[in-house]
Amino acid sequence: MMKSTSLHVPYGSTGYFSRTVSDYLHREPALSPFYRHQPDLEGIKAAIAARKNFATPRTLLKEVLLSQYEGLPVSGELAKNIGLLENENTFTITTAHQPNIFTGPLYFIYKILHAVKLAAELNEQISDARFVPVYYMGSEDADLEELGYINVGGQKLVWETKQTGAVGRMKVDKALIKILNAIHGQVGVLPHGEELISLLQQCYTEGKTIQQATLELVNALFGSYGLVVLIPDHARLKTAFHDVVKKELEEGFSHRLVADTIDRLKSNYKVQAGGRDINLFYLLDDKRERIEKEAQGDKYDVKALDLSFSKEEILQELQQHPERFSANVILRGAFQETVLPDVAFIGGGGELAYWLELKDVFDAVNVPYPVLVLRNSFLLLSEEQLHKTESLGFTPDELFQSEHELMNRLVGRHSDHQLQLTDEISEAENYYHKLAGLAGKIDATLVPHVKALQEKAISRLQELEKKMLRAEKTKFDTQQRQLQTLRAQVFPGNNLQERVENMALWYAKYGRSWLNLILDQSEGLRQEFTILTVAGNGK
Repeated sequence: MMKSTSLHVPYGSTGYFSRTVSDYLHREPALSPFYRHQPDLEGIKAAIAARKNFATPRTLLKEVLLSQYEGLPVSGELAKNIGLLENENTFTITTAHQPNIFTGPLYFIYKILHAVKLAAELNEQISDARFVPVYYMGSEDADLEELGYINVGGQKLVWETKQTGAVGRMKVDKALIKILNAIHGQVGVLPHGEELISLLQQCYTEGKTIQQATLELVNALFGSYGLVVLIPDHARLKTAFHDVVKKELEEGFSHRLVADTIDRLKSNYKVQAGGRDINLFYLLDDKRERIEKEAQGDKYDVKALDLSFSKEEILQELQQHPERFSANVILRGAFQETVLPDVAFIGGGGELAYWLELKDVFDAVNVPYPVLVLRNSFLLLSEEQLHKTESLGFTPDELFQSEHELMNRLVGRHSDHQLQLTDEISEAENYYHKLAGLAGKIDATLVPHVKALQEKAISRLQELEKKMLRAEKTKFDTQQRQLQTLRAQVFPGNNLQERVENMALWYAKYGRSWLNLILDQSEGLRQEFTILTVAGNGK
């Protein structure tokens, strides 16, 4: 039997999110010029109105999806949602992510279930429209170093393959099967371990592309919720983006717009990378390489492939082979929003920071800009970890504080000695204030000297306070080791759990009921961090 308790805390109180994210959630005026709609129900309605003025290629989208799902099991809810996409009153709630092997970090699961939950909530709240959750697969990403590993039970498992290019086009090989066997060794004895391994083995068969394996796995996990998976690495889909790619090749328009936005943003916020003069890659078989335009003239080079095109030749190449042109992060969002009838995009803090740089790019090509929604975040605790937290005298939300801060509080609560010199420091300040008055009456030039003596004395007292606390901490060695172990489990590498751990152990213990629990605890437009304690034996 699976049971749970939850606690919601503001994102800002965790210490793991940027000022950009915090200000966006608090709707600070300084950020308002960089997005179109507020992340609330009224913002969704405004996005719907804007989307209705855009000619989404709905029939093309449906046909591509039907061909993509051919031969795969399709749930009734999924089949209904694919059919609904042709309807002008149907809109998508989209999240995007690269095809990390075996789903990668936990937040891959969280953002997909967030899309499912938000679509369901909007279907209840807006009666004259329908909403479909979509996972848009960034399969053309070539960063294998980021996508080719997972962490299971504290062990990092790395895919050692010699393949190159778009990760989605890579194929399952013996090296990847070796990782699958390692996962089996970690989870096989758990109640749903064999179920998980069987599923992974069914999806990741040797010779299958990573994007196909990811499609099958995500469909098996979430298809029953009606989630639609879209692989955009498709020639027919890219024909719908032809005019934007042509504009980028001819004008390099996106870089100038993003550079201007960054200039306006960076006075208050840390900005993301600004892209390149041409924000397109050339995608050919197992290669994905930069397209560069000479500063003078109309020559385009793909230097890594030793290819060169005149303007006429590269536009002809675009016409004949649209699948060979791949948008980088600056143009990917515009492609996504061109082929999907999207009204909300769910992304992490880094993704939202990128999107805040892109509104002018969308405006330049007349593509509707969606509502930006920060994805849900969870911290998962076992019942044992909760009990350990409480035995140390803390609540789960206090675990976000550093080990140093927590130990200071623990020692302060349980020590029999005075460890703070607040009153003594205050008395010293009063003493030197009085002394400065006396000296000043004799000679005003003596006051700075007294002030210097005061600063030195206060500094010595503060250092003494630290030494007293440090000495007292040695009496709480057992509690400190317990706290260190607990925080290392909950915040692996001092990072958020969701950014490090894979779903394998949680699914292997609780099965599909764990997915249902995360879905149930997910929030649509309410933006808070959830601490979730999971208890039970998983059976």
